[in-house]
Order: sequence, then structure tokens, then C-alpha cells
Amino acid sequence: MPRIQPVDPAAATDEAKKLLDGVNTALGVVPNIFATMVQSPKVLEGFLALNGALGQGLLSAGLREQIALTVAGANECDYCASAHTAIGRGAGLSADELSGSLQGQSADSRTQAALSFARKVVAQRGRIDDIELHALRNAGYSDGEVVEIVTHIGVNLFTNYFNHIAGTDIDFPVVQASGAANAA
Repeated sequence: MPRIQPVDPAAATDEAKKLLDGVNTALGVVPNIFATMVQSPKVLEGFLALNGALGQGLLSAGLREQIALTVAGANECDYCASAHTAIGRGAGLSADELSGSLQGQSADSRTQAALSFARKVVAQRGRIDDIELHALRNAGYSDGEVVEIVTHIGVNLFTNYFNHIAGTDIDFPVVQASGAANAA
């Protein structure tokens, strides 16, 4: 049961209606997280703007979803695990890549470096050593890619915490993140 109620898109007015109509046009549906964020239209507007900009960035759609799943696993966020599994499937990730990412694992060494970095950033609350940053660069990530990886971690921390606090009802095929934090 939600602790912060989503706005019914059919009853939304003004700025909230405009934002939710835009989400519906882009996705064909209004996910519960967006209907809840729009309780403050500026929060949803800012989130969509940052996500839109990052979608045009240096990282592939697949890697963005793998980072999102790693962060969801580390924070045991079932909503984000469910949403990013569905989105990741659409981005071409295999079932093994999706479940592995939830554990912070990848068979690809370059991707593994990014996922290991993401897990460490979450676990260590952003206080990483030079060696962790050096490992990411040794895997071939540029400073621009590093900045985007850090930003994706932050965006996903926001959505994880948002869903934990709001109690957002999962409106995707359910994927349990519970236990993923301790599995890797």
C-alpha cells in the first residue's frame, strides 16, 4: 500500500497533467513512480530532464540498465529491480545479464568494472579510494563516462529511496531485489 498516493493521471491538472500526458505519450503508460513523483511537478520535471539528458550520453542503454539493477540490488529496491528488468529486457539484455546485474555481476570484464564500482559507491556512500577509480579507468572508461556512471548511481539512489519511502506499488512484472545486497 502506498504511503504517498500517486496522482490519478485522469484527474491531474495543470503542470501535473502536462507532465503525465508527456510520460504517457512517450511510454504508452504512466508508471506509478511518475504518478507519485508528480505530487511535486518540479520533482518529476527535474527527474525526466536529467534522465532524458543521460539517455543521450556516453553510456549504452544496456549499461545504464545494468547500473540501475546493481544499485537496486544493493538497496533491495523491488520496484526498481522490476522496472529496470523490464526496461533492460527492452534494451537487449539477456536473462543472465539482468539477474547478474542485480547481483552486481557481469561476464564482460569492462561491464564488471562499472558494476563493481557502482556497488562500492553505494556500500561506501561515495567514499571510494583512488584504487577503485583507477580500476574503472583501467577498464577503459573515460572521465566523461566515469562522471555519467556516478550520475546514474545517484539517480538510481534517488529512485530507490523514493520508492522505499513512498511505498510505490509495483506496476511491472515483479522482480525481487531482496537478498541481492548480500549475494555479491
